[in-house]
Amino acid sequence: MVGLTERLLNEGIEKGRQEGEASMLIRQLTRRFGPLDEAVLQRLQHAGSDDLERWADNILDAQTLDEVFNRH
Repeated sequence: MVGLTERLLNEGIEKGRQEGEASMLIRQLTRRFGPLDEAVLQRLQHAGSDDLERWADNILDAQTLDEVFNRH
């Protein structure tokens, strides 16, 4: 039973981390590019940590919102 509890706790921690990353990125993108449409908000809220981190890095050099999501 300890294994299940630990796994659930870790999943909860990871979900909380992703939600925090998404929230911060939404704030940054809104400040830089203006209000975000629903499709972009949905994309951010359902993204994994790897994507969120990449997009957070991309915001530093991107000139447009599309560049945030399309740079590698």
